[in-house]
Amino acid sequence: MTSVARPEVAPPPQWSFPDAVSHDLPNGIRLVTYDVPGQYVISVRLGLPVPISAEPRESEGVATIMARTMDEGTAEHSAEELARLLERKGVSYGAGVGESGLTLDLDVVKGNLEPALDLLRQIITEPAFPDNEVARQVRTRLAEIDQERSIPGHRAALEWVATFYADEERGSRPTGGSRETVSRITKEDVVAFHAEHVIASGTTVAVAGDLTGLDVRALVEDALGGWRRGPDRASSLSRVATLAEDRGRIVIVDRPGSVQTEIVVGAPGPDRSVEGGWAPYPVIGFVLGGSPNARIDAVLREEKGYTYGIRSSFRPRRTGGVFLTSGSVRADSTAESVRLLVEILESGRHGFSEREVRSGVDFIGKTAPGRYATADAVADEAINMALDGRSTEFTTANLRDLERVDRVRLDEAFERFAADAGVARPGQSTGGGWTIVLVGDAASHRSAIEDLGLAPVTVVRD
Repeated sequence: MTSVARPEVAPPPQWSFPDAVSHDLPNGIRLVTYDVPGQYVISVRLGLPVPISAEPRESEGVATIMARTMDEGTAEHSAEELARLLERKGVSYGAGVGESGLTLDLDVVKGNLEPALDLLRQIITEPAFPDNEVARQVRTRLAEIDQERSIPGHRAALEWVATFYADEERGSRPTGGSRETVSRITKEDVVAFHAEHVIASGTTVAVAGDLTGLDVRALVEDALGGWRRGPDRASSLSRVATLAEDRGRIVIVDRPGSVQTEIVVGAPGPDRSVEGGWAPYPVIGFVLGGSPNARIDAVLREEKGYTYGIRSSFRPRRTGGVFLTSGSVRADSTAESVRLLVEILESGRHGFSEREVRSGVDFIGKTAPGRYATADAVADEAINMALDGRSTEFTTANLRDLERVDRVRLDEAFERFAADAGVARPGQSTGGGWTIVLVGDAASHRSAIEDLGLAPVTVVRD
């Protein structure tokens, strides 16, 4: 019998994010292109640094309504005609608004890139904003608001930001606006917001896919070169958010009879410019609650059977950020789950094991080629970095730095986070500094939550 020698398993080769080619167009657009061979569906992404804080206070949600109605007809085509043209050319289009800006997504087969860019030009520069379509999207958004408040996960998130941020901070209120502000939005509000903020200056356009044989710069300049430049943007994205002075407390949103309790625990977190480098922080999030093998699920899911899963992550903004942990537990385990959850989150002050560090570093680093294997993922990352004031060179640099993360750096990063956020200080009773929101039966849980002694407890009722 012939034996076959076992092959040696070598470490995977070092991987880098695809190289970008950048061009600055005369009207203020930054074009970045990524040649991804074999990806014959081209992904085009636009990022406009229009923060939701730019909305007028009385019509918050207008940016969301604008984004949803930009493709509901243009100067040249009705909404129905435009929809047929997009379908005929094989174009997938979408738009959305987040804390950092307005994003537009377009995916199209390679051979139809030129006509797709012309349709994109019309959507961006010549939207009709028909009265009936604006009114329809307002009604849709109002229905969503009711739905969001009925779903425990959404309700917990809404209450968490309202508790964590100062009242005057835009982030304390829903991204898509409240019932009061959305109900006021008219076509005139949408047209005015578009005219002021949807300009070429400061916009990043990312194009990714198999670009062989395409002069992408010429195509984009032909389509978008006539877009009005507008004034240079005075972005507020670099402003530090104002946090509520009393954010270190527990809020229970009363849902009588709930058989589960939704939990959100959070604190201020770092941005990608943090001292000591950003690389350790996703690893900390992974080790504490980033996977089914993390510390939280090892106790609350596997040992106790209280939950199907709870997740933690750092979420950076351009300046500052947050660390969030969220999930649901059995109602009869609410108080015990909160106690254990806070203890596990604060266990980082006792250090991390070599095995934990290696598992987090390996997972984040070695899955990167898969995460960025498609053109749409490449273009999405380019826009995310652009709205963060960076390029995708940071993505590669961070992966290289990740390879150097060890126990010492992870421990130092957690201590830095804990000190800045006011959590897990040596000699401090557990719970200080966390903003905790629960959606569940207040009558059943309030007394037990107060007995934990973590923070002051208040109850709100819808």
